[in-house]
Amino acid sequence: MYEKEIAEELLRWKRKLLKRPSMVGRYTKGLQSKMNNLIPEKVHSVVTASIKNMVHATLVGSEYTTKKKPEVAQSLKQREEKVLQILKSYKRTAALEGAGTGAGGILLGMADFPLLLSIKMKFLFDVASAYGYDVRDYRERLFVLYLFQLAFAREEKRAGLINQLEKWETQKESLPEKEAYLANFDWKAFQLDYRDYIDLAKMLQMIPGVGAVVGAAANYRFLDVLGETAMNGYRIRWLSSLPE
Repeated sequence: MYEKEIAEELLRWKRKLLKRPSMVGRYTKGLQSKMNNLIPEKVHSVVTASIKNMVHATLVGSEYTTKKKPEVAQSLKQREEKVLQILKSYKRTAALEGAGTGAGGILLGMADFPLLLSIKMKFLFDVASAYGYDVRDYRERLFVLYLFQLAFAREEKRAGLINQLEKWETQKESLPEKEAYLANFDWKAFQLDYRDYIDLAKMLQMIPGVGAVVGAAANYRFLDVLGETAMNGYRIRWLSSLPE
């Protein structure tokens, strides 16, 4: 049964996500912090502003949601076949975008941040629709936000975010109005986690000569991580809706 296979994959994904980082991972994190200090503050400011403004606009507006009607009357297997097609397309788009901006040095490298973020958000909305969820409902857009956050979260925050996804079906019914919720959301922590995850690769992307290769590979990998997180997030909801 397909759902049984998916349940086993979901358990493996959770174990991988919650596993303590390796020595190499911890060393990379320390190196990343040092290299972040070398990036001009102007670059950091551009990244911070673009992340906050675009994500906030996505959640409160309808730019990406007006045409995103949910798929209906399909099995989980059929839906996931569709999601894999969507992921393949977006990974190709992200890689081309990364190669193009990476080839242009620091100026185009800075432009890559908002462009890549837009690609990621559009991807998540398409995935939500493929799984049958209506992102015109602001609660579904909030779920997308949690998926995005989990994909790029620090190790110590992942367990809490996974727990949030697992309880979503009951918690979403008591959510406050979207304006109140967004006003209380910790945007600073959200931005820092995302920036810490991508900064090292994006700094290397600005180096002349190798930027195009690094940009393409990094963007491809980022969509891969986001795709895996999104699929497993919606698997949690799908499996929780099945009869005991």
